[in-house]
Amino acid sequence: MSRSTLRLTVAQALVRFLAAQYTERDGVRHRLIAGTWGIFGHGNVAGIGQALLEAGEETMPFHQGRNEQAMVHAAVGHARQLNRLSAQAVTTSIGPGATNLVTGAALATVNRLPVLLLPGDYFATRAADPLLQQLEHPVEADLSVNDTLRPVSRYFDRITRPEALIPSALNAMRVLADPVETGAVTLALPQDVQAEAYDWPEEFFADRIWHVRRPAPEPAELAAAVEAVRGARRPLIVAGGGIHHSEAEPALKAFVEATGIPVASTQAGKGSLRFDHPADLGGVGHTGTAVADELARAADLVIGVGTRYTDFTTASATLFQEPGVRFVNLNVAAFDAHKLSARTLVADARAGLEALTEALSGHRVDAAYEAEYRAGKERWEEVVDAVYRADDEHAVPTQTQVLGALDAVVGDDDVVINAAGSLPGDLHKLWRARSPRQYHLEYGYSCMGYEIPAGIGVQQAAPGIAVWSLVGDGTYLMMPTEIVTAVQEGLPVNLVLIQNHGYASIGGLSEETGGERFGTAYRYRAADGTFTGAPLPVDLAANAASLGMDVLRAKTVRELRDALATARASDRPTCVYVETDPTPTAPAAEAWWDVPVAEVASREAAALARERYDERVADRRRHL
Repeated sequence: MSRSTLRLTVAQALVRFLAAQYTERDGVRHRLIAGTWGIFGHGNVAGIGQALLEAGEETMPFHQGRNEQAMVHAAVGHARQLNRLSAQAVTTSIGPGATNLVTGAALATVNRLPVLLLPGDYFATRAADPLLQQLEHPVEADLSVNDTLRPVSRYFDRITRPEALIPSALNAMRVLADPVETGAVTLALPQDVQAEAYDWPEEFFADRIWHVRRPAPEPAELAAAVEAVRGARRPLIVAGGGIHHSEAEPALKAFVEATGIPVASTQAGKGSLRFDHPADLGGVGHTGTAVADELARAADLVIGVGTRYTDFTTASATLFQEPGVRFVNLNVAAFDAHKLSARTLVADARAGLEALTEALSGHRVDAAYEAEYRAGKERWEEVVDAVYRADDEHAVPTQTQVLGALDAVVGDDDVVINAAGSLPGDLHKLWRARSPRQYHLEYGYSCMGYEIPAGIGVQQAAPGIAVWSLVGDGTYLMMPTEIVTAVQEGLPVNLVLIQNHGYASIGGLSEETGGERFGTAYRYRAADGTFTGAPLPVDLAANAASLGMDVLRAKTVRELRDALATARASDRPTCVYVETDPTPTAPAAEAWWDVPVAEVASREAAALARERYDERVADRRRHL
């Protein structure tokens, strides 16, 4: 029996295939590949580039980027905003265009967020060998620079024959849509194969729906988890990003209100409960709140929901100090559920929480425990009020007062984006998240340069929502390029640019670990050769303006508040530039973070830091 076919190039077939892929969860359908970012070069311009042109915007929307890494960041921001149910593709040429993808791919995979990478590759036929930008290897002729993407991709294939695209494309979609497997997916496309024609079966282009499962907990695991909760005197929930990805916030709220168990959040999980819920204790771990970390130290049961338990969350294995503490981990991925020798509850976060709520009907923690954590929460809110407050509105604001001013301006559904520097710690301790997606911290990879392109991705995913990208001068200098894209597309991303003349976070860490802030300030060289001279005369506000942004300069607290309000009301990309008072005003860390210190050193600062290190490392424990 003959089958109907379409004669298309590999690139044309891939674009048509991607346009017909959908996810579905809870009866709601999303386009799996919502659009394609691209920068064209000789490795993709005549293949994927031509295919995108031929397909047209209705079939596959195209977004023009300025930096390949930034395009991945934008796609990741888009996927996170849409709870991993929709992704974007990124196409590049061969050579540096492809290797620029590596950092973004690592960020996507570490954070378990879907993005499809389509880098060009060398000729599969070797007709032109070596060609421009080819990496030649003396004993591996099939090696290309795209192989750098293998360890940071959840799925990788090089399409060396047209017919090989069919199984590979299907596998790529399977991984992107799977909440357990998802991350960066790479299909490397030799440039000659991109342009090669083939007779494709029409079925390949039919609409295909990838159902996103909500696996329920296995009865025996559920019974064990229920037994552990009923037997705990001081249980604590650690809420991770999996709650957001599963849209499990209402289920968490119902579970908490039924049981009285308090919630502390990771960076990815913050906002799982609204900040003013009496059981929400804020951030946990090295950058956590005093009340959350106090309860974590005394908890006899930790219920991890959708968390990876990074070292910031566990305070490098020093936080959970109660001698008999045990863990119950609810996670859709068995890999994460088994961490810390936990009793596992391998299930979707929403399905698992609903099952726990039903099975624990009538159970509630002791009233004295509730009163204890509620009182601790009230004390912490007074700390936040104090560091947000500006008694002199004509003074230069501190960084925490910048957050206080922003807190007074944002709406409940605004999205605040950050990734690196000193801001993540301040935000985790202090920010009052009012909706599930308001707090957007990329702290799995903590990648400088993420914030501005991610703001674009979020704005694409949620038109009409106010988006705030918060960056320091160090992060801004890493990657301001996508400002041009925001201007080009008319996306009113708000940039809050804080000038503090260097790497504030690493400067503080350097001082704490005996590094004496070496190489962390943006200053002229002094006579002794160190970077301790006058601050550099760099005008980042002028730079942002030169890239097309409206720029508002704020020198005082009052000017800052006015500028933020103006930015939020604007329909254009707007930068609020503020130089801050460098005096530290954020509360000190409530838990440790293990950054090893030189065991021997001739400088006194390092020797003293090692003494402190040895004292703290003694608290580290393995949970077995």
